Amino acid sequence: MQALSDIAAEFGAELSEGVPLSRFTTLRLGGPGRAMLTCRDTDAIVGVVRALDAAGTPTLVLGGGSNLVIADEGVDAVVVRVANDAIRLGPDSVLAEAGAVWDDVVARTVEAGLGGLECLSGIPGSAGATPVQNVGAYGVEVGTLLRRVQLLDRATGEVRWVTPDELGLGYRTSVLKHSDAALALALELDLRPDGLSEPLRYRELAHAMGAEEGERRPAAKVREVVLGLRAGKGMVLDPADHDTWSAGSFFTNPVLADDRLPAVLTAIAGRLGEDVRVPQFPGDAGTKLSAGWLIERAGFTKGHPGADAAARLSTKHTLALTNRGSASTEDLLALAREVRDGVQEAFGVRLEPEPVTVGCTI
Repeated sequence: MQALSDIAAEFGAELSEGVPLSRFTTLRLGGPGRAMLTCRDTDAIVGVVRALDAAGTPTLVLGGGSNLVIADEGVDAVVVRVANDAIRLGPDSVLAEAGAVWDDVVARTVEAGLGGLECLSGIPGSAGATPVQNVGAYGVEVGTLLRRVQLLDRATGEVRWVTPDELGLGYRTSVLKHSDAALALALELDLRPDGLSEPLRYRELAHAMGAEEGERRPAAKVREVVLGLRAGKGMVLDPADHDTWSAGSFFTNPVLADDRLPAVLTAIAGRLGEDVRVPQFPGDAGTKLSAGWLIERAGFTKGHPGADAAARLSTKHTLALTNRGSASTEDLLALAREVRDGVQEAFGVRLEPEPVTVGCTI
C-alpha cells in the first residue's frame, strides 16, 4: 500500500505516531492508534479516507472525542483526525464543517442574532458528531433544525449532500451511528433570523428563565442560562474540574414500549413504594423514563463509589461517569457495568450507553 507519509504529503495531512488518544477525548482515556493523520480541510479528509479505504487499511475517524470510549491498549487502526473547522453564517442558517467545535458554532450563531441552537449550548465535541448522535438537550434536537448534511460515501467515494429524511434520525441515533459506511463532512442548519429561541419545552429551563413552557426568549439569554445549568451539573468542559472529564450523559433515557411499561412501574413501586412519582415523557416508540432518576433510585449516589475511586459518578450528576485523573478505560467500563446491572436488577430496565466504544465493550 501507499506509505502513510506519502498519503500525508499528497493530501496535505499531518502524520504523527505513538500519540495517546486520551489527548483527544473528553474522558482523557485511550491508548494510541497505529498512526494519526490530522486533516485540516475537507479535501484532505476525503483524499486521506479514500486512499486508506482503497488500501483496505482499518481506520478510526476522530472528531471532538466527546462521545468515545477507547480501549487502554488503543486501536489497531490509522486514526484520521477531522480538523476542518470553517463556520459560515447565512441570514437564516449556519453551515459548519465537521471539525468545528460545536459550542463555537452555537456561540457564533447567537452572537450574530440568530436563534435556534441556544438550548444546545455547552455540549462538547465537534459539529460533525451532532447529526450522527442527533444531539439534543433542553427539549431541542439537532434533527429538528437540520437542513442537510454533506457525506462521504466510503463504498463509492462519492461526496454528496443528503436531507434529514435520509438519516433515520431518532432519539440520540441515526443511520450514521455505529456504522463506517458514511462520514459527515459538514452540516447546514435552519435558524431563526429574529434572534429568539426555540420554544422553551423543558420545564427546568423555562423555570430558570422565569418563563412559561412554550415561550420564546432572546437566544443570548437562553444560552447564558443553559450554560449555567449545564455547569452546575458538570456538563461544561473545564480542565480543572474532574466532574467534566466525562462523555456527558453516559446512558440514554430508556424508552419503554406500552406493553413493558406496567411491569417496570410495578417493579419501581415494589421497591420504592406505591406513592412514588415516576418521571415519564413521551418517546418515539413508547414512554421515556429518566436514566438519571433510575440510577439514583437503584442506590447509586453522586460520587459513587467514593472519593478514592479512579472512576466514579460525577459529584454533580449521576448520569455522568467521570475519570478522576488516574482512571483507566477498564476502570470506567467496570463502573458502567455496575450501574447498568444494578438498574437492571432493581427495575428490570437495561440502560444503553450513549458513547461509542472502540476496542472495548461495556
